[in-house]
Amino acid sequence: MEPLEIAELLKQRFPGQVIEIKEFRDQVGVLLKKGQILDICRWLHDDSRLQFNHLADLCGVDYLGKRDCRFEVVYNLYSIPLRHWIRLRAQVPEEDCKIDSVTSIWMGANWHERECYDLFGIEFIGHPDLKRILLPEGWEGHPLRKDYPLDGGGKNWSGYEEIRNKTKDLRQYDFYGNYPDPTKVNELKDVEGKDG
Repeated sequence: MEPLEIAELLKQRFPGQVIEIKEFRDQVGVLLKKGQILDICRWLHDDSRLQFNHLADLCGVDYLGKRDCRFEVVYNLYSIPLRHWIRLRAQVPEEDCKIDSVTSIWMGANWHERECYDLFGIEFIGHPDLKRILLPEGWEGHPLRKDYPLDGGGKNWSGYEEIRNKTKDLRQYDFYGNYPDPTKVNELKDVEGKDG
């Protein structure tokens, strides 16, 4: 089935949820309200005509100052048996920065949603383990937000000095043990000369 056909079926099934259908460079995106995202995704997954059994990607987008609704969560869906694609874009307003988790449909959404939460601060309601995945737990802020300071706000992460000191302490241990370090060419030549 062609992506535009899928988008029209989606619009017929959830008429109040589709904001726009956009085609660009042979790709179709459906802009949605976030209120029924779980129902929409469940229908796309379960309907025998569609069978979107693979969540290829989920990510966040920040449109600070460019659109009325600051954030979007983007879902790239693929049907392995039927070989068709669709892209969903759910609007997430800054003042209510949360959306339902789709981990009950695609378990692979788990880490994608955690990454989106970690870097954009978008909360996923019903997620089984919503916590940071890339940044340490004590990190303040969400670095992929457009208003996040480039210098990190002029301060280091609270655990930075501890990690830095631990790294220095661990340098005393030689990774190569009794074997020569292959990255040190001069030492390697010395070892070869002793054997031969």
